[in-house]
Amino acid sequence: MTAKKTTSSRASTSRKATASKATARRPVAKKAAPKQPAAKKSAVRKPAARKPATKKPAAKKGAVRKPAAKKRAVKPSPKPAAARRSSKASAKTAATKPAASAVRSPARKRKPVSPFRVGDKVVYPHHGAAVITRKERRDFNKSKVDFFVLEVAIDQLILRVPVESAAELGVRPVISKTAARKVLAVFRTEPEEAGANWSRWYKLLTEKIQSGDIYQVAEVVRDLTFAQQTKGISPALKRMLSKARLILASELRFVLDLSEEEAMKRLDKALPKVDSEEDE
Repeated sequence: MTAKKTTSSRASTSRKATASKATARRPVAKKAAPKQPAAKKSAVRKPAARKPATKKPAAKKGAVRKPAAKKRAVKPSPKPAAARRSSKASAKTAATKPAASAVRSPARKRKPVSPFRVGDKVVYPHHGAAVITRKERRDFNKSKVDFFVLEVAIDQLILRVPVESAAELGVRPVISKTAARKVLAVFRTEPEEAGANWSRWYKLLTEKIQSGDIYQVAEVVRDLTFAQQTKGISPALKRMLSKARLILASELRFVLDLSEEEAMKRLDKALPKVDSEEDE
């Protein structure tokens, strides 16, 4: 019985020893460390601790402070001439080019203001002095256009002139009284004769009448009157002379405040007369 107990005890001890060896060989599973919660982004950071400022030793009363050494200004090296020209050119182009934010949409064009008004006394080329009686709007070239209505003084014509282009068409205000005296003084200057080229002279006289310049119209009256008194003129030149006299008299009528008959008499009085005895 004792032998059986000893053998059973030895067998149990041997089993325990093998079990302990098996457990010793197996790796022990490590326990997972508990995860710490991640720091929130909105967490306020603690201000860093400021270092205590080191106090500078106080200067002794008797000690003299040395002046700080002045820093020498470093002069920039001069640029070559080519670099200066290129920098100036770039600066000019930058100044001339407007900024993208400064560019504005083009403003609407304003209509040009006419220098004339209703009731003004003006001169229309080739027709003479007239009065602006009214202003009216009419359909012209598929649009509404404003017109001045002109009533010519002598010919009793009615003309319509666009308001915007009245000055471009040669319409001008009536001359002053001092200018009227200068116009009458043109009659006393030396006249220009036709010469051999009569057609060229006729064309020149026509251009002077159509110019609307009162001094040139006075030259036409002077030259044709002289030619009529000395050599005689054709019927076409006679019609031109009467037209030039009417244009000139119509403006003098407004300037000097005369009637039509009085203006014609003033012209005849100012024109020089050629004596027939001297011609013979």
